[in-house]
Amino acid sequence: MSTVTTSAPSQTRRLLAILVLVPVVAALALWAFAWPAARTAPHDLPLGVAGPAAATTQVEERLAQKKGAFDVRRYADEAAARDAIEDRTVYGAIVVTPEGPALLTSTAASPVVAQLLQQASADMNPVRTVDVVPAPENDPRGAALNASVLPLALAGMAAGAAVTFLGLRGLRAVAALIGAAALVGVAATAIADSWLNVLTGDWWAEAGSLGLATLAVSAAVAGLSALIGPAGTGLAAGVMMLFGNPWSAAASAPQMLPDPAGTIGQWLPPGAGTTLLRSVSFFDGAAATGPALTLTWWAALGLGAVLLGNALKRRTKGNAPKEGARELSPVN
Repeated sequence: MSTVTTSAPSQTRRLLAILVLVPVVAALALWAFAWPAARTAPHDLPLGVAGPAAATTQVEERLAQKKGAFDVRRYADEAAARDAIEDRTVYGAIVVTPEGPALLTSTAASPVVAQLLQQASADMNPVRTVDVVPAPENDPRGAALNASVLPLALAGMAAGAAVTFLGLRGLRAVAALIGAAALVGVAATAIADSWLNVLTGDWWAEAGSLGLATLAVSAAVAGLSALIGPAGTGLAAGVMMLFGNPWSAAASAPQMLPDPAGTIGQWLPPGAGTTLLRSVSFFDGAAATGPALTLTWWAALGLGAVLLGNALKRRTKGNAPKEGARELSPVN
């Protein structure tokens, strides 16, 4: 028996590849996580101003001094401003009343933004502050919701990788991905809603949202793997971990992240899943259509890629014997 040893030049190339790739990946991860955290600030944050036009002019001028921070939207009165907050059109509102300005916030939409609005309106001396849609008592700072992003992403990546490396293909793979995502949604809702009471919406709507978010990740991982091979697992998982998780804005709001991180984050499953879960759990489904469609597209494209990859492999295997037989056929 003879042993094949790796040549010195080959080992040197591998060593250099490690020395180059590891620092690059580390720098990319640090940038993706640290950059949004270091630049957290309002960027065109939707904020309402309500009251008579003559009375709200001064408030709008003060807010305009914070250039680029707020996207000010005018409402006729406090009732209209409350409706806008409940519809997730704005994060809060400053209402001009005969007694003085009042501040409306929503800790359910974002505790960080609610605190920011209190600080921004401090110089106006609001006579009262009203939390229109409060966060649940068991999670007033939204810590549990923020902590759920990474485990759900990991569950999706694990399901997609398991389907790939266990050799499931075609409809079996699709069934496994959908079934696993549904069970994850049920288990996560049982923990977050039934046990911890940090979600307060419709139980099955929350389970569907969590399951759809998991399926979007797992289908993307399995679909890309089916098309380009095992490298697709690492590529899809890397995108979800390096960009989807830190840019999800679960700890604050998309408008609190620097551009384009906030926008891109909402195009990825972790960010869209977080926004959808907030909507169904705290706002009776308001503004849920956009993130639900985003997750559905990810899931549909991923599952389609799983089926397409299986069809391409079957066609390749089906053609291989014919080519071999043609080469071995006798010449007349």
